[in-house]
Amino acid sequence: MPSYPTGTVAFHFTDIEGSTRRWETQQQAMWVAVERHIDLLRAAIAAHDGVHFKTVGDAVQAAFPSVPQAIAAAVEGQSALRQEVWGELGPMRIRMGIHVGEATPKDGDYLAPMLNRLARVLGAGFGEQILLTEAARAAASVLPADHGLRDLGPHRLRDLLEAERIFQLTGPMLPADFPPLKSLDPLTNNLPVQPTPLIGRERELIALRAMIAAPGVRLITLTGPGGTGKTRLALQAAAESLDAFPDGVWWVPLATVSDPELVLEAIAAPLGVRDVAGEPLATTLAEHLKTRHTLLLLDNLEQVVEAAPLIAGLIDAAPDLVILATSREPLRLRAEREFPVAPLPVPKEGPRISLEDALASPAVQLFVERAQAVKPGFSLEATNAADVASICRRLDGLPLAIELAAARVRILAPAALLARLDQRLKLLTGGARDLPERQQTLRAAIAWSHDLLPPPEQALFARLSVFAGGCSFEAAEAICGAAGRLEIDLFDGFESLVQKSLLRQEEDPAGDARFTMLQTIHEFAAEQLQEVPEAVELRLAHG
Repeated sequence: MPSYPTGTVAFHFTDIEGSTRRWETQQQAMWVAVERHIDLLRAAIAAHDGVHFKTVGDAVQAAFPSVPQAIAAAVEGQSALRQEVWGELGPMRIRMGIHVGEATPKDGDYLAPMLNRLARVLGAGFGEQILLTEAARAAASVLPADHGLRDLGPHRLRDLLEAERIFQLTGPMLPADFPPLKSLDPLTNNLPVQPTPLIGRERELIALRAMIAAPGVRLITLTGPGGTGKTRLALQAAAESLDAFPDGVWWVPLATVSDPELVLEAIAAPLGVRDVAGEPLATTLAEHLKTRHTLLLLDNLEQVVEAAPLIAGLIDAAPDLVILATSREPLRLRAEREFPVAPLPVPKEGPRISLEDALASPAVQLFVERAQAVKPGFSLEATNAADVASICRRLDGLPLAIELAAARVRILAPAALLARLDQRLKLLTGGARDLPERQQTLRAAIAWSHDLLPPPEQALFARLSVFAGGCSFEAAEAICGAAGRLEIDLFDGFESLVQKSLLRQEEDPAGDARFTMLQTIHEFAAEQLQEVPEAVELRLAHG
C-alpha cells in the first residue's frame, strides 16, 4: 500500500448524486450499493498509487502524488461505476472533483484550507461529471488518451471569497453535456441570443409581458399559423421577464419531439433534473418546481398537444410556475389563456402610397430590414415603395414569408419579385441555414401544420381551397359534400381548422360568420386539392 503523499498533493473527492432521497426511501439497498461503490472507487484509487484516506457518509476522499494520477483514477472509477448493475436503485451517478496544493498528512487525515475549496467545487457539479480547479488544470501535464478539458469559466462558490475557474474533464466514455454548475451566480436562463431585432410587435410585446406578470396567470399559449413569429415574440417576452423569475427562465424547444411522453424529459433537461430510480419523472419535476418561481417557454407544442395533462400536472404542483407556450392550436386546459399572434399589419390597398405611409407598416419595416441584410445598398424609395407594399399584402403580412421574399432582393428588384408571387411556394425558399428546416421555405412551414392534421381534416382543408375568397359555413356544406361524403362532421372540422390556424373566422358586413384562408395557405391547399380525384367535381359544383 503506498504511503500518504506529502508536499504537493492532488486530492480527489466524490459524492453520490441524490443520495439523501435514496437513503430515505431505499435504505437497505443503499447500504449494499454504497459499500460496493466504495470498493470500486478504492480499487481505481489504488491502481494509480492513490490513498483512500477518508469516507464521509457515502463520499470518498483520496490523495495522490500527482494530478494526472488523480485524473486517471477518476476516469477508471467512473467507468467501473457505469458498468456495474445496481438493481432496483438504478444508476449510481457520482460527481467527482480534483484539486492540488500543499498538504501534510496527520493521523491518517489531511487538514488544509484547500480542501474546503475542493468540497465547494464538487458540490457545484452533477453525477458522472469530473471537475478540476484551475490549479489542478495547470498541473494536469498528461491526460488519458482522447480526453480533454473544457473551460466552464469562473464561478463564485459558497463560503469562498474568490471565484474559482472550473474545468470539466471530457472523454469518449464520459457524458459531454450537463446543466449549468450550481454556483452562486448560476445561469438563470438558456434563452438563445437572437441575431435580428424584433420588428413590429411593440404592442403585442407589452400586452404579453403584462399577461405574464398578471397575478393568477399560469399558462399562456401563443397561437397562430406557421410563420407568424410566435417563437420570436415569446423569446423576446421571456427575455424581458427575467427579473420577475428569480429561479430562472428556461426555453424548451419541442419541434423535434414527436412523442408526448418525452415532453417531460425535454423540460427536465435545461432544469438539470435527473431521473430518480423508482420515481416517475413527473413527480421528480414537480418536486423540483414546487418551491421555485420559474418561467418555462415550451416552444412548438402543436405536435405533442396530447402532453397537455402532464403540463397541467406541473401547474397544479408548482404554485409559482408560469408556462409560456407556442402552438398552432390551443392546449385546451382550464388554466390556459390564449394569445393569438396575427400576421403583421400591411399597408392599405391603393394605387399610390407615400414613403411615410409605407414605412409606417411593420410588414414593410421587416421587409426593408431583411433586404438590407442581404443587400446593404437597398433602400425604400418612391420608385419601389408601392411594389414593396404590394409584396407585403400578397404575403398576408406573414413574417416568415416576408423574410424569405426579402432575401430574394439580392437578385430581384421588388417589381420583378412581385411579378413572380403568383407562385409563392416555389419562389419563397432559401431561408437561413441555422433555422429549423420547417422555417427555411414557406412550403415547409405550411406543410408542418398540414401534416399534423388527421386525414379527414386534410381532405376538408383541400376541398375548402375551391373558395378563392372564403365562404360561409352553408356554402361549404353544399359544395364540400358534393364530391362525396367527408369522414368528419363539417362543424367539427371547421372548428378544428380554425383552432389549428389554417382557417380564419371573420364577420361579413351583415355580421354573419365567414371563413377564409391566408393567401399563402390557400395556395398550399389548392396544391393538395390537385392531388385528389374529386378535384374536378368540386370545381364544377362551385361553378
